[in-house]
Amino acid sequence: MNEPTSRYTWTYAEYARFPDDGNRYEVIDGEVLVTPAPSPRHQHVMSNLLVALRQYVERHGLGVVLPDVDLLFVTGQFLRPDLVFVPDAARDGITDRGVEKPPGLVVEVLSPTSASIDLVKKPRRYGDFGVPEYWVADPEERVVWVWRFAELVREPERVTERLAWHPGGAGEPLVLDLDEVFRPL
Repeated sequence: MNEPTSRYTWTYAEYARFPDDGNRYEVIDGEVLVTPAPSPRHQHVMSNLLVALRQYVERHGLGVVLPDVDLLFVTGQFLRPDLVFVPDAARDGITDRGVEKPPGLVVEVLSPTSASIDLVKKPRRYGDFGVPEYWVADPEERVVWVWRFAELVREPERVTERLAWHPGGAGEPLVLDLDEVFRPL
């Protein structure tokens, strides 16, 4: 009879000892995931999203947008998305280690090496951890995949032209023109 295998549970101290070598290290369900440094195109799309989100969030006094920060939900689950929006109500979850409460929005920019992680593994985890909305921007296809967990929707919506986001406390939604988000370098 086969014995069930248990995955190793990583501590934060072990996770924090991964090398600072330009790669991105994450731990999901005991598995260490390593992706190389992002490409210039990836960083360009991420910067476009960062600027648009940050300006909108600051204009409406909603919270803070942070790039490339660790999300530490539970022991053994350490994720590092491209962007997170932390609403004012969850600011006390921002620590020196990272963000330790579910943010209001998580954003990833897809890279060829991250597709199976960003589109398969992470959505389940973000939904389980109480993240209300998760976006994956695909620069190659020029689409954004949107999971709206707060609306109890587990399947992503494929957005191709305009992406609307209306977090609590904002008078009007942010509407992103995806031609602008994915504009060439």
